[in-house]
Amino acid sequence: MASTAAGKQRIPKVAKVKNKAPAEVQITAEQLLREAKERELELLPPPPKQKITDAEELNDYKLKKRKGFEDNIRKNRTVISNWIKYAQWEESLKEVQRARSIYERALDVDHRNITLWLKYAEMEMKNRQVNHARNIWDRAITILPRVNQFWYKYTYMEEMLGNIAGCRQVFERWMEWEPEEQAWHSYINFELRYKEVDKSRTLVMVHPEVKNWIKYAHFEEKHGYIALARKVFERAVEFFGEEHISESLYVAFARFEEKQKEFERVRVIYKYALDRIPKQQAQELFKNYTVFEKRFGDRRGIEDVIVSKRRFQYEEEVKANPHNYDAWFDYLRLVESDTDADTVREVYERAIANTPPIQEKRHWRRYIYLWINYALYEELEVKDPERTRQVYQACLELIPHKKFTFAKIWLLYGQFEIRQKNLQNARRGLGTAIGKCPKNKLFKGYIELELQLREFDRCRKLYEKYLEFSPENCTTWIKFAELETILGDTERARAIFELAIGQPRLDMPEVLWKSYIDFEIEQEEYDNTRGLYKRLLQRTQHVKVWISYGQFELSIDSDDRIQRCRQIYEEANKSMQNCEEKEERLMLLESWRDFEDEFGSLANKERVWKLLPEKVKKRRKITAEDGSDAGWEEYYDYIFPEDAANQPNLKLLAMAKMWKKQQQQEDEEEQEEEEEEEEEEEEEGAQQVPQGKEAQESPEPEEQGPAAQREQPENEYDDRDDESSSSSDSESDGGDREDDKTEQTKADTENH
Repeated sequence: MASTAAGKQRIPKVAKVKNKAPAEVQITAEQLLREAKERELELLPPPPKQKITDAEELNDYKLKKRKGFEDNIRKNRTVISNWIKYAQWEESLKEVQRARSIYERALDVDHRNITLWLKYAEMEMKNRQVNHARNIWDRAITILPRVNQFWYKYTYMEEMLGNIAGCRQVFERWMEWEPEEQAWHSYINFELRYKEVDKSRTLVMVHPEVKNWIKYAHFEEKHGYIALARKVFERAVEFFGEEHISESLYVAFARFEEKQKEFERVRVIYKYALDRIPKQQAQELFKNYTVFEKRFGDRRGIEDVIVSKRRFQYEEEVKANPHNYDAWFDYLRLVESDTDADTVREVYERAIANTPPIQEKRHWRRYIYLWINYALYEELEVKDPERTRQVYQACLELIPHKKFTFAKIWLLYGQFEIRQKNLQNARRGLGTAIGKCPKNKLFKGYIELELQLREFDRCRKLYEKYLEFSPENCTTWIKFAELETILGDTERARAIFELAIGQPRLDMPEVLWKSYIDFEIEQEEYDNTRGLYKRLLQRTQHVKVWISYGQFELSIDSDDRIQRCRQIYEEANKSMQNCEEKEERLMLLESWRDFEDEFGSLANKERVWKLLPEKVKKRRKITAEDGSDAGWEEYYDYIFPEDAANQPNLKLLAMAKMWKKQQQQEDEEEQEEEEEEEEEEEEEGAQQVPQGKEAQESPEPEEQGPAAQREQPENEYDDRDDESSSSSDSESDGGDREDDKTEQTKADTENH
């Protein structure tokens, strides 16, 4: 660098980069390396080949290579690849003794290296040094007996050399270490190759697994020792016992016996296994058993297989969840169709022993049907009435009647006793049920029973008890009155109805009143019926009561029936004028209209038609649950003429609508006058223009456009009504309409 006078070094100027934007083509380090590789920029030329011409040059070359190998070994003795390369180089020069020395030195460094032993032994075998190779394999299996590769190569070498005794001796030494299964199979295959069958039966004692037992049995079978094969299977079953039972062992055993045509033995084996193996582990066993029975069994055998399979399935389900009553039902249905009574009873006893843990009726609903099915099975299938009675009694003792009960059980027990012609026990049981836990269903069932027996006095007593228990039950009152009516005691039936309608609480009072009225109509006591209708109308003003009352009067065969019916309709209309439910009032008027259409005169028809309301559409706001505005909704409302006459606001709204129409007409007339004035001005201007100019100039279409647009028919006007007043236009009476027309005529005259 140049220096200044002051002695300071001067920094050269660096050229400024004018364009600092990134280049369009970007080059990465990977691309640079790839290009260098493709162009082979860093490859060095190969060294020149050296030709050796005499022994001196050969010795120099050997000395140089050995010195290099020794240097590499000296640098790092633990790298075995350097030793192997050194030994293989010496071997290539036929220096076997030197190579052997190198391998020995390497083994001193790492005697547990498997590759080193293999390369050493292969070198000896390659150079046909058999004894040296035996010596090396012997040393290797002594130092590393768990390396199977040494044993395999050692035995293979001995067998290839034909030294069968030496090979067997090596195998026996190997088997003393109890190696893996493949080693045993190799030994067995070796013995089989030389027909030594007796020496091949030791595998299962070292590796007593199921597959080895099966292979052992197949081995015996293959060589014709059927009895020994069967004995092997039996030893295997005994060896594993019931704790470690295996599905595949029994399948193989059954197939073996099937090949020997021992079908009964096969069936016994399958059943023995199915009785001891869990269902989820016996799928293949069931499948093979089913196939066997289809091939060699009869129909009964096939059904036994299917039943056995289903039985195991249900057993597993009920073991997993004893309170799964649906599984118990399926299981019981299966055993009932196939097994004897003792087995079915045993399953029923197991099922009913699983009482629901909570005393709530919803948990007992399915459980109670186990008892019902049990009792029906004993009665219908086994024909044992005494045991059936015991089942019913045990069930009734088990149910907590203070909390809940099941009327079905009591009724079934009573019906059972009647079938056994033991009426006293049936009545005693049902009486106990009513005393312990009275229910509607119990009373109905007991009363039905006594009715079938024609014990009417007992029925009366039961109805009295029933009504004491549930006085608000209208159906009971009606049935009691119907019973007395059938027996011909109308006064007693009427007294029952009177007591019924006098009750402060009733579940269906309309049904009761209708039954009472129908009863009086059947007895043709019309005055009593009218009295009932009047008493009912004092309690309720329902439209259906009025309509029914009118139809009743119309149905009576009398001269004044039409007048009476019309009078009832008039009274109903008066009483319902203040009713908030306009649909009910409309229903009454429509019924009255239908009556007048059939029986009334023209004046009466017009009178009713005038009373009919007008149906109008209205809008109202909707408020959401949180109080916010939810928009508008449309609904239909009915406006009755009688209500419109009593509301002055409706007349005011009608007058406002007429005023609005009048204002619209005035605006249209003013617009027409302005248009006429404009037309007159245009005509005056056109007369002042010369005729020659008129001939040359013609009016533009655009000039006529606005005038044409302004011209509208005089009879067009906006007749749209306001929504708020649309529903009130029709409520004004006839006199008001005449006054409005007169006022509108006067206003038109003043405007003109």
